[in-house]
Amino acid sequence: MNEAAARTPQMLDTEQVRRDFPALNQSVNGKPLIYLDNAASAQKPEAVLDAMDRYYRESHSNVHRGAHTLGDRATMAFEGARETVRGFLNANSISEIVWVRGATEGINLIANGFYDRLGPGDEILISHMEHHANIVPWQMLAQKTGATLKVIAVTDEGELDQQSFREQLSERTAVFAITQVSNTLGTINPITDMIAAAKKAGAFTIVDGAQAVPHLSVDVQALGCDFLVFSSHKVFGPTGIGVVYGREALMHDWPVYQTGGEMIHRVSFEGTSFQNSPYRFEAGTPAIAEAIGLAEAIRYLDGLGREAIEAAEMTLQQRILAWTADFPGLHPIGTSNNKVPVLSFTLDGLHPSDVGTLLDQQGIAIRTGHHCTMPLMERFAIPGTARASFAFYNTVEEVDTFFQGLQKIQRLFAE
Repeated sequence: MNEAAARTPQMLDTEQVRRDFPALNQSVNGKPLIYLDNAASAQKPEAVLDAMDRYYRESHSNVHRGAHTLGDRATMAFEGARETVRGFLNANSISEIVWVRGATEGINLIANGFYDRLGPGDEILISHMEHHANIVPWQMLAQKTGATLKVIAVTDEGELDQQSFREQLSERTAVFAITQVSNTLGTINPITDMIAAAKKAGAFTIVDGAQAVPHLSVDVQALGCDFLVFSSHKVFGPTGIGVVYGREALMHDWPVYQTGGEMIHRVSFEGTSFQNSPYRFEAGTPAIAEAIGLAEAIRYLDGLGREAIEAAEMTLQQRILAWTADFPGLHPIGTSNNKVPVLSFTLDGLHPSDVGTLLDQQGIAIRTGHHCTMPLMERFAIPGTARASFAFYNTVEEVDTFFQGLQKIQRLFAE
């Protein structure tokens, strides 16, 4: 049993958890690092780094090919990682788990399969809070097929407008693609009921789970979706790898996305046949070490316990709300009662970029800009926000230091 698994599942020992993440134990600009850019990319525990290092030191070989011990080791670890992800999402089969470079490539892979399925009269339904990665592929699909792109409105509180959803959904809806958790607002969307309604209307359903999997237990069978994507680097694993979940009944016949070695069944100059899912979508040498690292990240989270993680983040969210309830000049963007600990905000008299720079001088890392959600910024009539996004390894004291840092900035500009 690893050290994380031995801990009490009901409560995180945050100080011990923080020791598991080397990047958190450093100073920036002479101050202890407070890392609040987790929605962009989360830090990695030592266990992930060790697992990847061990693979390169002891087991590196290409997978599914070598007739030797190292090839067998690499293949077992690589396919074992696929099984770990299957369990993580509660998918039925490893044939439903496809490796891609990230959620962005995953959505493009799925969208590619609709080019011969859609035409004029068909509709693609997304929302106003989507990440660009869940807008542009569908926009291009609509342009090339003659389908119509429709958009669900967002309320002033930063929630999906359910009346807008009901009005936009119809028997013409061929594709429904939605984020489970907003990367900019932190809003947790009620997608289970929305997916059920979309499927009843006859639509294919796609979930952008990139921001959900770091915070919530995600069960694809309970969601009832046809597809779901997420990126490893947001769930405390390495960059360069992500996952497409796709229902087995769909994946074996879904059009291939890239071609080359590994994904073929037989090649001749007269024609080529392809393997079944998942291998038909995995052309070339895959990201082997990264898959192993992602699996280790999942095991680390499982060891901590999802309930403990969610409880720790709820404590952070309550502290954030206590500060924002009466903070002069600070304007939160997205005030849903159902959200993960993400705070997008503007500060009177200050550009978000200046806020980010001045916080960095205090050792506090946040993100500024449009967060790859430019249509959402237009919806709220702002060019961008500052965004502080928290993870279970952040502390209440760091929340306090962050808001005290904003107060210092305000005092500086008031002088």
